Amino acid sequence: MISLETVSFITPLDAAALAILLMLWAGLGWRIEHPSSKRPSTSLIMSNYRREWMARMIAREVRIFDAQTIGTLRQGTSFFASTSVIAIGGTLALIGNADQVAGVAADLTDASLPAIFWELKLLVIVFFLTSAFLKFVWSNRLFGYCSVIMGAAPNDPTDDRGLRYAHKAAELNISAARSFNRGLRTIYFGLASVAWLAGPFPLIAAAIITSCVIWRREFASQSRKALLEDA
Repeated sequence: MISLETVSFITPLDAAALAILLMLWAGLGWRIEHPSSKRPSTSLIMSNYRREWMARMIAREVRIFDAQTIGTLRQGTSFFASTSVIAIGGTLALIGNADQVAGVAADLTDASLPAIFWELKLLVIVFFLTSAFLKFVWSNRLFGYCSVIMGAAPNDPTDDRGLRYAHKAAELNISAARSFNRGLRTIYFGLASVAWLAGPFPLIAAAIITSCVIWRREFASQSRKALLEDA
């Protein structure tokens, strides 16, 4: 357990750095999912393409391509979920050898702190990795639901149920992609939280750099510009 002695080693600067990391993680995620109408995010633009994909899917007599695409998306979520589990196991192993981590960290930061203080920092990494794992698993399940709806959609383009099934599949697809993107952002900030081992200032710098990279990819990337050209 985290004792009062451990808390006493957490300086106001450490607390502020951790708060900045969490606020940027939550705030940036909210902004990406709720952008202004004049400047949509890449994720939001892709949602429109996913709806168009499902609308075209019901008009295809042979849907091998659609099935393969969904399968590829599920493979991506499975890969990142497995990677997250491996990373969680590695971090927990470090927590079990916190004394050695404290010794190495003391050489890097020139600070003598108890092992439990470094355990707390590693637990923050575990928090991000666990959160990402849960998001990837849920994304995988949603893509599975989407594939079932796609399989249940009638092949007859004149069937009125086709559009309803396409709408359901599209919304499930979008929800799955949203969870997948949340998992990726959580992984990014989990990597940034590793910088806390070197001190609060590196953590703040890593959090800001990570936020800038994600912001650029969502609002100022070449891929976003390409998506908007035919929108």
